[in-house]
Amino acid sequence: MKRLTLLRHAKSDWDDPVARDFDRPLNRRGEKAARLMGEHAARKGMRFDLLVASPAVRVVQTLETFFAGYGETLEARWDRRIYLASPATLMDVVRDLPGSADTVLMAGHNPGLEELILDLVPDDGASPLREDVEVKFPTASLAVLDLAVEAWSDARDNVATLASFTRPRDLDPALGPGTR
Repeated sequence: MKRLTLLRHAKSDWDDPVARDFDRPLNRRGEKAARLMGEHAARKGMRFDLLVASPAVRVVQTLETFFAGYGETLEARWDRRIYLASPATLMDVVRDLPGSADTVLMAGHNPGLEELILDLVPDDGASPLREDVEVKFPTASLAVLDLAVEAWSDARDNVATLASFTRPRDLDPALGPGTR
């Protein structure tokens, strides 16, 4: 059994006049949400053997703020393939994870992360959490998937159970849609 936790980057600042999308920073609401999600992960006792993440600025800042709330830091393995990746590319990243890591935190972007969850978790009506993800995987959300595989290289569609799905608004309604 392998455990994959997916963290979507927090809300970024579209008002910041950066030249490249890759360089777009977080906004204040995103910082608040990322810290809150880190605190939540710490309260839940989440542990990670490995962190693999997109090197985009908004992901780097999400992780810095997440780990400030979490109370400890993990050294990231930056993987440019995760930046705006398709679910097929993300599945390749998962399959390439080292066997020594049983619990992995992957931080990246939508729509790839959401689609990866929908590919990994069977659409059989047995998972209300999957249905919630299908509606939307908002910024700074955290999804924990248990993959029924012995090796990451065996990851494939319909092999996971969605153990938990937490959105920032689940922890603080002020971070829900339509609020600033």
